[in-house]
Amino acid sequence: MGCYLYPIHHHVAMFTGIITGTGKIKKIEKNTKNRSAIKVSVDLGKNSKGLKIGQSVALNGVCLSATKISKNLCMFEMIDETMKKTDLGNLKVGSLINIERSLKIGERLEGHFVLGHVDGVATITKIEQKPKEVKVWFKIPKKLVKYVVEKGSIALDGISLTVVDTKNDLASVCLIPHTVEITNFKTKKIGDKLNIETDVLGKYILN
Repeated sequence: MGCYLYPIHHHVAMFTGIITGTGKIKKIEKNTKNRSAIKVSVDLGKNSKGLKIGQSVALNGVCLSATKISKNLCMFEMIDETMKKTDLGNLKVGSLINIERSLKIGERLEGHFVLGHVDGVATITKIEQKPKEVKVWFKIPKKLVKYVVEKGSIALDGISLTVVDTKNDLASVCLIPHTVEITNFKTKKIGDKLNIETDVLGKYILN
């Protein structure tokens, strides 16, 4: 079952926030049988290898299940609410999205625990090009400010990153050139939206 389709899951997918590449949106359409559902077809490229129907993939950090697969082209269905509450609603045909396949039992965890359950949407406010990194500042939804702490983990569009600075409802992260190159961050600009998932361990501690 899709992680964002139903309130009750038959399995829980886990991710690490280590993006393995980008996919390109090929088609967006309303589901003719269910008007509140939307079908998104994505060219996953090499990330489609071995993928089976029903398995989970994180698209820009949103956990979704594959409903149809044809070579590299994979279809995902999501409810309209998911489009509204994440940055997926801003995407168009041709948009690049970050891809991560779900973690298999026994695989090494190299990022941090990411569930693919987006908490909200952040907005990029500043991009600083530095010699060896890119520093990105973003505005955090007020309800999430308490979960974003300096040196803490955060997932932005599914990318596992470490928070560098926090200032009221602003925070920053630094990306090395390799991360920028293999993710959709190479297309990002000021004002763009980012799916934000705060550190699940931090949530448990605070709650």
